[in-house]
Amino acid sequence: MTFDDYGDAIGQASTVLRANAAAAPLDATVPTCREWTVLDLVSHTGMVHRWAADRLRGARVDPAEHEAEGRAAGDLLGWFDTGATALLQALVDAPEDLDGRVFLENAPPARLFWARRQAHETTMHAVDALGARLGRPPAQEETWIRNPLALDGIDELLSGFAPRSGRQAVHAPEPTTVLVRPDASSVAWHVAFSPDDPAVTRRIDLTSGSLPDADRVLTGRPVELYLSLWNRTDGTGEHEPWWREVMTVTWA
Repeated sequence: MTFDDYGDAIGQASTVLRANAAAAPLDATVPTCREWTVLDLVSHTGMVHRWAADRLRGARVDPAEHEAEGRAAGDLLGWFDTGATALLQALVDAPEDLDGRVFLENAPPARLFWARRQAHETTMHAVDALGARLGRPPAQEETWIRNPLALDGIDELLSGFAPRSGRQAVHAPEPTTVLVRPDASSVAWHVAFSPDDPAVTRRIDLTSGSLPDADRVLTGRPVELYLSLWNRTDGTGEHEPWWREVMTVTWA
């Protein structure tokens, strides 16, 4: 995906998040993040947008200040809109050769990294908002997400988050290999989990490479896999309970 594609994805997801948050009570539970209410969801996402914009501009603001500002806002959704717009402007204003910090493995250059990260951050939280309105995790057919974004989000999770050391929570009780192969796609991912070391991910071009053996094989339509791997489903699929125990994205 291109820089412009990521900008479009942020804009679309922000619109979806806002519309669904407006249709649900602020104290409604978010089925895909059960410890959150809609208020928590919107204030968190608005905070993340402002935090990312700060990073792009080289500013230093405590993210907790942004979230507190959102919770205290008289017009929470207006506050959210302002943050989303500011993020998009910060991305446009940032130089292509931005010298900035990134925090995932195998990451693209800083400007593209932040566009990509916020595209998937906002998309997942827009799915959360949709689920809050529906009262259940949405099915892939109920989302606006298309295959290119889904495949890119799978890659960010498996190639960027899974191999992180330190703050990434991977709970593999024993060495395990997983092959993630989306339907009708020319790409697959082979991930080797270990109890003691960061995961090792290999991206496979199916037009020129053969598939390695794996202990588990995860297949499905790209959007379906995107939602499942990011834990935005009801968790009852064949491999989902196991996946949720092994792979958890954390910020702590």
